Amino acid sequence: MPIGDAGLFILAFLESSVFPVPPDVLLIALALANPALALYYATIATIGSVLGGVAGYYIGLKGGRRVAKRIFSERMLARADEYFKEYGVWAVLIAAFSPIPYKVFTIASGIFRLSLKGFIIASIIGRGARFYAEAVLIMLWGEQMLAFIDENLEIVSLAVAVAIIAYIVLRRRLTKARRV
Repeated sequence: MPIGDAGLFILAFLESSVFPVPPDVLLIALALANPALALYYATIATIGSVLGGVAGYYIGLKGGRRVAKRIFSERMLARADEYFKEYGVWAVLIAAFSPIPYKVFTIASGIFRLSLKGFIIASIIGRGARFYAEAVLIMLWGEQMLAFIDENLEIVSLAVAVAIIAYIVLRRRLTKARRV
C-alpha cells in the first residue's frame, strides 16, 4: 500500500473534522494486506480520528453556527442539537461508532460547548471500538469478514447505537425511580 499508515492517519484526521470519506476502507485494505499489523492500523485510525475530532470541536467552538451552516444543512444541525440535548456526551459516542456522520458531532460538540474531556473520552471509546472491531474481525476471518462488513456494517453499527440508547434510557428511568 503506497499510502500506508501516514495516509490512514491523515484520512482519519480529516474525516473527523471536514472530509466526507471514512477511513474504514483504507483501514480494512491495510489490515487485509498485513493482518499482523491490523491492531496497529486500528490504533493509527483511532488516534488520527480523535485528534481530527478535537480539531472539529475547535472549529465549532471558534466558528460557531456561522461556520457550521457553511458545512452542514440546517436539518443536520437541528438533528445534532436534538441528540445533544437528549443524550449529551453519549451522542458523541454513538456517532463515533455508528455510520452517523461523526464530523457533524465533532463540530456540534464545540458549538454546543460540550465538555472537552467528555468529548475526548467518548471519541476514544466510540472510534476505538469501531476501528479495533474491524481490525480484529479482519485478523480472525480476513476476506470472509470483508464481505460481511461490506454487507452489514450499517446494520451492526445501528444495532450497537440502539443498544447504547436503550441503556441510557433505562439508566435514566432507574435513576428517576430511585429519587421518587
